[in-house]
Amino acid sequence: MPQTIQKPLAELHAHLGGSVDPVILWSIAHRQGIKLPSKNFWDFEDMITMTGKEKNKNLDEMHNNFYHWTELITSSPEAVEEVVKSVIGGGYRKCNIVLNELRFNPMFRNRGGERDLDHIILASLWGVERAILEYPQVKAGVILMVDRMLTLEQNSIIVKKAIKHKSAGVLGIDLGGPDRKNFSIKDHANLFKEAKAADLGITIHSGEVGSLDELRFVVEEIKPHRIGHGIMCVKDKDLMRKISKQGIVLEICPTSNLKNSVVKNLAEMKNIIRTLLKHKIKFTINTDGPEMYNTHIYSEQEMLVKNKILTQKEVDQCTKWAFEASFVK
Repeated sequence: MPQTIQKPLAELHAHLGGSVDPVILWSIAHRQGIKLPSKNFWDFEDMITMTGKEKNKNLDEMHNNFYHWTELITSSPEAVEEVVKSVIGGGYRKCNIVLNELRFNPMFRNRGGERDLDHIILASLWGVERAILEYPQVKAGVILMVDRMLTLEQNSIIVKKAIKHKSAGVLGIDLGGPDRKNFSIKDHANLFKEAKAADLGITIHSGEVGSLDELRFVVEEIKPHRIGHGIMCVKDKDLMRKISKQGIVLEICPTSNLKNSVVKNLAEMKNIIRTLLKHKIKFTINTDGPEMYNTHIYSEQEMLVKNKILTQKEVDQCTKWAFEASFVK
């Protein structure tokens, strides 16, 4: 462990598709005979990671350019188990992450129904178990995602699988995916109520981009435990008041928001974060996917302190909030 990293850290918002070392994905792809666009590893690494000033124009571009390959390569029980184990172990070794929640959509890893969802989900949980067997200092689990690009019926299946495998280690449910005109958050509200009734944690990607109306509905009607990103709430004081009153914790991903053109620059990021603090909204600092964005929790914290967005004391408070807000029992 690097000498500069001493305090135990928590990662509450990391997508499996953005968290796997390219070397591991490269090896799995070749082992499974997946035809890649290039036979050169460095081309492959460049294709699935973002470095320097590289940016996506929007979330659709991010999904199409990056997640397509990482999801394809990990679309088997064997691959899912391997990468989950690698991410949890790597997070502990690199950044002393002793509490790690990984999220993924199992339906994006079953090759359109070719692979069984239960096998995919259980493989991810075996990956968790293998990781914590090697690193008993770590607590971890998986969050299953439903998606705006799937039908209500498909998303309902995922929620039922999450409830079925809760006792084996599924922590909660998340909603992800770029905005779609045919997606209705209202139609999905009962799915989240069903998951909450089963004592699963609820976190929802909302308020990153898109409509404030959806974020208002999420806060007022679904009442999740956490919200992925949620930064658009700073445009509505009444909404911020409700988030604070309900104790909803936001999962902030600074580099991701900058790389995906959700936040223009560090000045805007500072305004957002200071506004959240001013309105007593709790939030955690996360990567969204350390390998994809070429970052890690510690560098996210350093970046915020270096640019005078947060003080070290405030960063430590965010870490405390993360441990308190975790779905890991």
